[in-house]
Amino acid sequence: MNPFSGHDIDARARRLLRTLISQYLSDGEPVGSRTLAKSSGLEVSPATIRNIMADLEEAGLVASPHTSAGRIPTPRGLRLFVDSLLELKPLPRDEMARLQGGLPPHQTTTRDLLGNVSNLLSAMTHFAGVVTVPRQGDFPLRHIDFVNLPDARVLVVLVFSDNQVQNRVVQLTRPIEAGELEQTANYLNVHFAGFRLADIRAHLAAELRAAGGELNRMLSGVVELATASFGTDDADDVLVSGQTNLMGYSELADIDRLRDLFDAFQQKRELLQLMEMCVKAPGVRLFIGEESGFSALDGCSVVTATYGTNGRMLGAIGVIGPTRMAYERVIPVVQATAGLLSDALNRAAATT
Repeated sequence: MNPFSGHDIDARARRLLRTLISQYLSDGEPVGSRTLAKSSGLEVSPATIRNIMADLEEAGLVASPHTSAGRIPTPRGLRLFVDSLLELKPLPRDEMARLQGGLPPHQTTTRDLLGNVSNLLSAMTHFAGVVTVPRQGDFPLRHIDFVNLPDARVLVVLVFSDNQVQNRVVQLTRPIEAGELEQTANYLNVHFAGFRLADIRAHLAAELRAAGGELNRMLSGVVELATASFGTDDADDVLVSGQTNLMGYSELADIDRLRDLFDAFQQKRELLQLMEMCVKAPGVRLFIGEESGFSALDGCSVVTATYGTNGRMLGAIGVIGPTRMAYERVIPVVQATAGLLSDALNRAAATT
């Protein structure tokens, strides 16, 4: 019976496994017993180390990629390493300063900020940086304007609290006079500035159901416009930067693997599903190899962290790279970046 089948390994085996993984993550080469004997600091013979390595291999924690005596960690071994053998430390001061300096001092729009974060994650880790874009309806409305167009159409100009401007063209069943449009815009700006679109729709529905409600009296024929203006059907999106960085890693050099990976970046559907799953479980998440559940990412590790404002989760950021990554550095980078992004969004919300 393998003593490590339940991953309850003794202190000596843990030390050897930690040493092997650290060495492998550093140089990417299989690690032999003699190297482990020198690097681990344990007073044991190479033969004893070989026996322990054989047990670790039988447990599925390490593997021999060639006929050589060297071994590399498996995804299962990397998971054990990250969960119980890795000592995470706060990001060094110079790294934190680099992160802070990489964010724009003055926010323009949330999407611009998120694009900057995606580029920054890629630059800091040399992997692919990934950031989900929240639906615009997640941000409070600041102002609304209407512009009459030909053929019973109206241009709706929505200005949100994150400075994003969204234009929508609404097709109505009948034309509306400019005076009615102005009256409608004034009413909505007075009563609903600071509300999210879904909340505005709910309030409008409640007011329209109320007999003799103020909105019912004022809007009459423009009810159609008011309700159509606050639809929340904008599509989910994810921003990806630095995909070509992954071409430089031998672990991902297989042309078919790269094609599948770049197709996933292009289509975004699987990435969105993975990142949305992360948003539902706030904090830092790590997927190693097949743990993501998406075949295109089988040879990769994905590190994510959630961001938000005023206690409300808006999305997730992350990096995608080979399973041989410096987890002790990448995880704090992603975690710290998510915190800085949330701080920036909170500051922006406080000034609106």
